[in-house]
Amino acid sequence: MLCSVSASGGSLSKIFSLFVMSWNDYRRLPQAIIIGVRKCGTRALLEMLYLHPGIQKAAGEVHFFDRDDNYDKGLDWYRKKMPHSFKGQITIEKSPSYFVTPEVPERIRAMNASVKLLLIVREPVTRAISDYTQLRSHASSSSSPLPSSTTGGWTGSSGGWTGSSGGWTGSSSGWTGSSGGPPPRSFEQLAIRPDGSVNSAYRPLALSIYHTFMHRWLEVFPRQQLLVVNGDRLIEDPVSELERVESFLGLEHRIGRHNFYFNRTKGFYCLRNDTQDKCLRDSKGRKHPRVDPKVLGKLRRFYVEHNQKFYELVGEDMGWPEK
Repeated sequence: MLCSVSASGGSLSKIFSLFVMSWNDYRRLPQAIIIGVRKCGTRALLEMLYLHPGIQKAAGEVHFFDRDDNYDKGLDWYRKKMPHSFKGQITIEKSPSYFVTPEVPERIRAMNASVKLLLIVREPVTRAISDYTQLRSHASSSSSPLPSSTTGGWTGSSGGWTGSSGGWTGSSSGWTGSSGGPPPRSFEQLAIRPDGSVNSAYRPLALSIYHTFMHRWLEVFPRQQLLVVNGDRLIEDPVSELERVESFLGLEHRIGRHNFYFNRTKGFYCLRNDTQDKCLRDSKGRKHPRVDPKVLGKLRRFYVEHNQKFYELVGEDMGWPEK
């Protein structure tokens, strides 16, 4: 027993070394993965789950299954990106681009056919505006051009989007980095074509058509292995939504209202554990631009049919507004 060992420096050092060696034996491949969706709260969900003593999380986004250069390094490389964990703890990672990358479902199944998948979604128009806001912020602070978008398809190797006729770079986009140029185009200009129709090829809008990506996941995994997390509810009432996640993961309900406090300055809940308080970084919860109500209505009507298809796939009505 540890308490019976001499407290000399050498003995303690040896004990520590043995402890670390034992600890290193327990880097486990993830038993749960947050697969998306981008700008729906994947980071918030991960950090909230990390409040639970039964959860260990990978640092950063690993991008193992959606990037060929990483996937080719093999599972040993992937395992080394995972945190140390004890038996009984659940290792979890999140990479939002997994959801939209065609190769990922089969690759994840090849690793672990019984893995539990978490998909967090938000009301589609809100998600698209949040996506636009982040892309605009990145464009204004970067001297290098962002990837082009919007009429192309998804690429397997990068999990990204290709195309050139209306994204955030190039002469048609109106977005530039710090090198100067014309003023950035508004969300309305990018989302609505000159003829008044919805530009469904615009990447932030396309990513909100959830059913187009959900199909391939349900072709590979049974529905009961995938939990759809309501990102809007997670913002408003995190505890009730996290209880659903805890149940899905087979965890005791340990995350409670004592783990949250509302930050009036930021306008959202921050996290609290036994030792510290923590808020998501300033890049989270950016203020969205005001969008013309007529455009909002047009976009919500556009998504009605797509949302219904998503509801039917997942067996749940999210109650998103239709006008």
